[in-house]
Amino acid sequence: MTTDVIVLNGGSSSGTSSVARALQDVLDRPWLTFGVDSFIDALPPALMSSPDGLVLAPDGGVAAGPVFRTLNNAWARGVAAVARAGTGVILDEVFLGGRAEQDRWRTALDGLEVLWVGVRCAPEIARDRELARADRVAGMAESQAHAVHRGVRYDLEVDTGRAGPADCAREIAARVR
Repeated sequence: MTTDVIVLNGGSSSGTSSVARALQDVLDRPWLTFGVDSFIDALPPALMSSPDGLVLAPDGGVAAGPVFRTLNNAWARGVAAVARAGTGVILDEVFLGGRAEQDRWRTALDGLEVLWVGVRCAPEIARDRELARADRVAGMAESQAHAVHRGVRYDLEVDTGRAGPADCAREIAARVR
């Protein structure tokens, strides 16, 4: 079976986006990258900071409302459709709900060959990366560092605090069929 989708799950500032880009450089065919940041960028601005949409709390907490969840489910089905059309997909995600979020993606990706990858780094490393970036809410990285992995089952885990994106990408690519 050929791998259709590579799911990278990691907390904010864990390095999932950097690993996704590095994967595109090392895989033997073209792959598209989609993820939570692309989805959020596609949302109507009015849904950002709306109880129906997505609320980023000052302490780094994240609350998703019903409209956000409905649109996110549609997004998941759309990403799966791209993979079903024969294009490799690298999914750059943050499973805020841990296992429940993985189950939601399992449903959307049913019938596809998926490689589940946990992208980890120590909370203090993620915090330092977060502080160096202007586009992050302080506290998000530390609060998500472990929470996004609760109950999630992986085929492989990489640690971006111990290895750079290119090394992590090569380790993942070695598992792609």
